[in-house]
Amino acid sequence: MKLAFSSNAYMHFSIEDTIRKIADLGYTGIEVLADVPHAWPAGLLEERKQSIRDALAEHGLTISNVNAFMMNAVADPRQPYWHPGWTDPDPHYRAIRREHTKRSLQLAKEIGAPHITTEPGGQLQEGQTWTQGADIFYEELMPCVEVAEQIDMPLLIEPEPELLIEKFGEYLKFMERINSPLVGLNFDIGHAYCVGEDPQDWIAEMAPHTKHYHFEDIAVSRVHEHLIPGHGAIDFSATLAEIQKTGYDGWITVELYPYIDNPDAAARQAREYLTKVMGDLGIEVE
Repeated sequence: MKLAFSSNAYMHFSIEDTIRKIADLGYTGIEVLADVPHAWPAGLLEERKQSIRDALAEHGLTISNVNAFMMNAVADPRQPYWHPGWTDPDPHYRAIRREHTKRSLQLAKEIGAPHITTEPGGQLQEGQTWTQGADIFYEELMPCVEVAEQIDMPLLIEPEPELLIEKFGEYLKFMERINSPLVGLNFDIGHAYCVGEDPQDWIAEMAPHTKHYHFEDIAVSRVHEHLIPGHGAIDFSATLAEIQKTGYDGWITVELYPYIDNPDAAARQAREYLTKVMGDLGIEVE
């Protein structure tokens, strides 16, 4: 398996400095944030894309994923991570999310990423049923699926607490409508734990859909706050053992965006903890 770290913990640094720092900490991969200050697709000139490619080559890093979930660049006053959402009541906001996703797919292709991740719909509005929200999500997502198929770039849905698709059963229900091999799952083990689905219990069932993993820890309270692995209640040994059984050999990206004041320390502690757990299980870490 391969360990990467998400650039969304390095919001105080340029993407080039972030690449250097993550490489210096021993990671072999980086998840690139398709947002300010790193790689907001709508304003990213070709010279900036080349700068990213050059920095990756210089420091020997590979892109594990493009994170198209966050949209700080829009400066939506409601919340900078979920909004604008796929199911926003305002079609203009939905269009911002849709077009951002299309641009992120193209960006991923241009900088050599294996796939992108997006939010699983948005927050349901008062009086809105799950089916109604899913209908809107489907209609907005499908133009992006067409782009994904045209350029052969996988688009991964990431279940998230408090959004349309929180649980794996909801993901599977929604996917009954999507007839495309380019749409898959970003399995975030912390998000699963938050909604009462211990990740080790779902690895095998979701393996046919899973193309990428996000790792972080969560407190025993199951409150959605990302913690450094080993600082919470998730059973990483059991989770990694189950992943190993599936034969997965792709990327595990550590996502610790709350640690922007000291991302180096968080990244270092996470890698030390995870490599030890993986070593104890006989898992080779790349």
